[in-house]
Amino acid sequence: MESKFTQLCVWPSTTLGENTVEDLVQFFVDTFDTRIKFEEIVLTLPDKKDGIIVKDTGGRSDIFFYAHTDDLSKFSVPRLNYGIRWWEDVVGNGSHQIYPKEIIDKYQITL
Repeated sequence: MESKFTQLCVWPSTTLGENTVEDLVQFFVDTFDTRIKFEEIVLTLPDKKDGIIVKDTGGRSDIFFYAHTDDLSKFSVPRLNYGIRWWEDVVGNGSHQIYPKEIIDKYQITL
């Protein structure tokens, strides 16, 4: 059976803290009436300018999760108030370069 969790999302500058994955899943149900499937927390790499690492950047925690296909229409606009982005938008504007290569390879998409 094919998964209905199809939209990869990135929630920048977010971590679970003292909460569990189950707490996160419930937060999305309560806040957005949206089902999610947690993927992982990814630490960002430092920014680079002209190939040189920008001091005091990187190490940010971003949550990666999939949103349920049937919930996307009600989730797509409210998510913006929380800074949640679609993965293809992150890749499309070049922001994906702050993620390790294994993350880029794992969630590779064709634009």
